[in-house]
Formats: sequence, C-alpha cells, structure tokens
Amino acid sequence: MPSPLTAPRSAIMSVVKNADIIVALAFVFIIAIIIIPIRPSILDVLLVINITLALIIVLMTLFTAEVLQLSTFPSVLLVATLFRLSLNISSTRLILTEARAGEVINAFGEFVVGGNYVIGLVIFIIITVVQFVVITNGAGRIAEVAARFTLDAMPGKQMSIDADLNAGLIDENEARTRRRKIQREADFFGAMDGASKFVRGDAIAGLIIVLINIVGGLAIGMVQGGMNFELAARTYTILTVGDGLVATIPALLVSTAAGMLVTRSTGDESFGRDFTSQFFGFPRVLAITAAILLSLGLVPNLPFLPFLVMALACGSGAFMLMREEQRTVRRRREEEEKEAEEELARPEEDMRGLIRPDLLEIEIGYNLVSLTERKEGGELLQRITAARRRLSAELGMIIRPIRIRDNLQLPPNTYLIKLKGNEITRGDLRPGYLLALNPEGMLPEELGGIPTREPTFNLPAVWISPAQKEEAELKGCTVVDVATVLITHLTEVTRNHACELLGRQEVKEMVDMVKETRPAVVDELIPELMSVGDVQKVLQNILRENIPLQDLPSILETLADHAASTRDTDLLTEYVRQSMARTISARFAGEGGKLSVITIDPALEKLIAASLQQTMHGSFPVLEPEVSQKIVQGISRLTEKLRNRGLSPVVLTSPRIRLPFRRLVERFLPDLPVISLNEVVPQLAVEAVGVLKENEN
Repeated sequence: MPSPLTAPRSAIMSVVKNADIIVALAFVFIIAIIIIPIRPSILDVLLVINITLALIIVLMTLFTAEVLQLSTFPSVLLVATLFRLSLNISSTRLILTEARAGEVINAFGEFVVGGNYVIGLVIFIIITVVQFVVITNGAGRIAEVAARFTLDAMPGKQMSIDADLNAGLIDENEARTRRRKIQREADFFGAMDGASKFVRGDAIAGLIIVLINIVGGLAIGMVQGGMNFELAARTYTILTVGDGLVATIPALLVSTAAGMLVTRSTGDESFGRDFTSQFFGFPRVLAITAAILLSLGLVPNLPFLPFLVMALACGSGAFMLMREEQRTVRRRREEEEKEAEEELARPEEDMRGLIRPDLLEIEIGYNLVSLTERKEGGELLQRITAARRRLSAELGMIIRPIRIRDNLQLPPNTYLIKLKGNEITRGDLRPGYLLALNPEGMLPEELGGIPTREPTFNLPAVWISPAQKEEAELKGCTVVDVATVLITHLTEVTRNHACELLGRQEVKEMVDMVKETRPAVVDELIPELMSVGDVQKVLQNILRENIPLQDLPSILETLADHAASTRDTDLLTEYVRQSMARTISARFAGEGGKLSVITIDPALEKLIAASLQQTMHGSFPVLEPEVSQKIVQGISRLTEKLRNRGLSPVVLTSPRIRLPFRRLVERFLPDLPVISLNEVVPQLAVEAVGVLKENEN
C-alpha cells in the first residue's frame, strides 16, 4: 500500500523536473493579465500570492549566510516587480470599470486605514517615501559600490588563490571553485546594481498609478456614474489607496530584502545568528543601558513604567550573559588544568627520540606557537601536511612527516628550517599581520606597514594589518598570511633539497609500489643487476637537477636495459635522462612550447671534452683556473642578460660533456638547467638565444 506522503512527494518531484516549463508559463500568465481582464475573486488570489512571495523573499534573505545562495535574486526581483505592476494594472481596470476590486483591496481600504481615504492616502505616501528615499536608494548605492570594489579586487583575490595553491593549502579543483565563486560574486553585484533600478521604478510607477486612479475615478464617477464629488472621492480614493497599500507593502518587503542581501556580504552565518552573537556578546553594554534607562525613568514628566520594564529586561540579560561568560572562563580553566595534569602523568619521554634527528624539521619561537594551536585558530600542521602531499605528487617521491618544535632560544618571531639536524635557512613572521608583496613592481608607499624581506625569494615586502588587505589587493599586491609565508618557504626548501631527502628506505618503498603493478621490471633489476643503493644514487642525480620522478616505472625499465653493460651511476643517469626526454622538454619549454637555449662554441666544447678525467666520484673537467673562471663568468653574464629580457635560458650541450659542464657551473649557478641534445624531443621548437665562447666578455 503506498504511503500517504507518496502522492505529494511525486507531485513535488514532477514540479522540480518541469520547473523550466512552469516558470515560462507563469511568466506568460503575468504578461497575459496585463491585457486580459480578470474577475475580482481571481485578483484576490493573485494579491495573496504576491504578498506570500514577498514574505518568502524577505525571510530567505534573513536566513542567507552568503549572497551567492540567492544568486537568482536580481531575476526574481524583476519578475516580482513585473507581477506587482500587472496586478496594479488589473486592479486599476476593475476600479475604473466596476468601482470594486475584490475583498483584499476593499479590506485594506476600509479596515487598515479605518475607511478614511485622507489617512489612507497619507499612509500610502509615507510608505512609498520610505521605500523610495531610504531603502531603495541605500540598497542601490550599496550594490553599486559593492560591484565596483568587487571588480577592482578581483586581480588581488586571484593572486591570493594562486598563492594558496602554490603553498599547498588548496588543490587545483578548489582553486578553480574559488575563482568561479569570485566571478559569480562580481556578476551578482553587477546585476544587483542594475536590479535596484527596478525597485526605484516600481515606487515611481506606484505613485503615478495612484494619481491616475484618483483623477480617473473622479472623472468616471462624476461624469459617467452620476455621483457627487464627495461620494466619488470616497469610493474611488479608498479603493485606490487600498490597491496602493496592497501593492506597496510587498514592494517594501522586497526592497528591504534587496537591501538586506547586499548588506549581508560580510556575514558568516544567517542574520539572526550573527546579530545575536555580536549584539549580545557584550553584557556590560546591556548593564550600562539598563542604568541609563532607569535614570531616564526617574526624570519628571517621563513615563516611569516603560523605562523600568526595559531597564529590568536589559539588566536581566546582562546578568545572565555575565554568568554564562564566567561559566565559560571556568570551564576553559578546568580544561587547561586537566591537560596540565595529563601532561605531568605521562611516562618519561623516550630519550632515543632526542638523539634521532628528523630529515626535515622546523623550529619556531614562542610567538609562533599559536600557529600550531587549533584552539587559537592555527592551521599550520594541517597546511604542512597538505603541502607535503602536494610535493610528493609533484616530485614523485615519498616525503616523510615534517616535525615542528618550539625553541625558546630563538627570537620570539623567528623560525628556522633544519635538514638532518643542520640549519638550512630561517625567517621572521609577525602573527596577526599579513605580508604584502608585489613580485612585478615596487610596493605602494601608501600602504605603510613594517618593511621586511620575503624569506623565500628575498623580495621586498611589508607587514600590514588585516584591515589593509583589500587596499593592498586593489593596488596589485599579493597578500598572504603568516602561515602561507612559512609554507611557501618550506616548500621551496624541500624542492631544492629533494635529493637529500630521498634515502634508501624511501627508494625501497617506492620500488615496492611499482612492484605491485610492474613486478617483472623490478624482479629483473633488483637485486640481480642493481642494489637499492645504486638505484637511490641514480634517482638522487635526477632530483638534483629538478627533474621529477613521476614516471618511476619507465626509469626502472631504462636501468634494467643498461645496468647489465655498466655499473657507472653517472652514465646510467644519462641513459635515464635520455629516456625522460619528453618530461625534460616539457619542464623547460617556455611560452608557446619553445625552448630558449644557450649553446656552447664547438672549440670550447672540444676543450672541455679533452680535459675530462675520471675519478671515483665521476667525470670532472680539469681546466686551468683562468679558463674555468672565464666560463663561469661568461655563462653568468649570458644568463643574467637573458633573464632581464624575460627568458628562462637552458644550456644545451652534447651528451658527452653535459654532466661535466653541469658540475663545473652548479656551485655558482645551481638553478641553471643543463640538458643534452638527446634530451630534447624532435617536435620541440628550439631557439638559440646565446653562444658561450671561451673568451666571452
């Protein structure tokens, strides 16, 4: 037997599925009632629907936390305005032709204004003035300013999203969602700026319609109906005022809803929750208000009882809020004492953990400890985990958890990053501030702030207050919080020292993961041809030159192909790099898929090749110090000149001298890519932008 709720539920689902058709038919119906006369009973139903729609709209804005939850509001505003105007036209037709317009309009004319058309006319004019002058103008101005500032702030918000993405705080999907949200907000406020004109025009149209109804009613009643002036004025004016009130009150509600929606752009929750949490979060304010009200009640000639009632209400509210505040403080203190007791009750720490350094760790001063405390809104631990996962996917290797320790010996705002127990770098943060920097130009002097240097790339920056964020973004600056500064620095350090973080255990786990899907290649390579340590050295060589290990199965297959003929890890690395030509070409290709390269003069290349000597640590060029110095200086000048032109140059050499040349210049230019001809795919366009010669000036 079907449930009693089955039929209504099926009807609702049918309406949802055919919503487009129903809305289109409703729109056609609204246009039709402008032209086709309707009966007073039908007009009563439509007027009640209009009032219901206005109530639903204003209540929805009160429960809305974000403006995009009602992104269709501008269109709804247009439809609601058109619906009201069509009802105005239909009621005007009935008033002028039949001197009646249904029970709803008659009730508003007789009961609401007491049958006095003068009072009703005054009330109607006041409501219209309030709607037009106060609410509509204010909402329109707010929507206009919000649209302008939203559009101006879009570039800065986009840069902030990119900064969060680069720091590992969000993934690509969330970044895409945030960008779409920013675009929708700009579109919404732009649409609201235009839609506010509908409300203003509706108010003007209401006044004109009332004037036409009164003048037309008097003319029809006295000329065609044979009424005297008093009877005609009473009959048609009361109907007109009732009609105006029936239309104006829903219009007032909708315009209030529009104002409420555009002023809710800074809310976090619904209006009721935000209002109670903010206005009743200060019990002392209520206590002072109660004292002032009681004092006013004692003033002669002022009514004592109303002031006394409100004073008691405010005083009672202040008393209850203060008691709740004390309970909260007491509860927090008890929790802190309980945590302290649990800390003392813990067993003695294993001393082995103190002498076993982590691969990568962060030490922070005591002012930065709040960044790790969830109770204080710190999200540093979660963001480090997200950044570690992102780096693992980017580099194709396992990155162990990164430990954070507090160090009271450090300055309070300082942090340092350690690799295998040794300090690699350090930086300073200012909790409660935001870091503003402009990678493409100078910082605006109007920002003020505390001058500093961005720790990752050593760019000029300033610490600003959160209130200056929008101003900085409007001026083209990238604004990030303190946690993002640290995460960006940590990410860059991890990327630059990835080869040192790849140990035998990590390689073993990575090989085991490949073995789950490609057991044949692993069984052939390890341990018959190479050990895990040998594979580790090859992978470290690849990481040392910023090449990711994402295609580990292909790397192991290349090693299996050549490990039987040689055990030289440098030579095996070159074989692997040649098999990764597609990855290397894509990594260093610039805009438009073009590779800008610096070539080496054949005479210089021949000189380097003739000077190669094999050592236990690989092949190295043994050149005169003056020659080596000239090579380094020449490549440095070429690189700097090309980077000033906006190019990212790559040194292109023959396969024989690629690795020796890289070892010659890596101490002075560690970020300079050096690739061989065998590592460039044939489809890639190569442009020579410079030539390195032996006597380069």
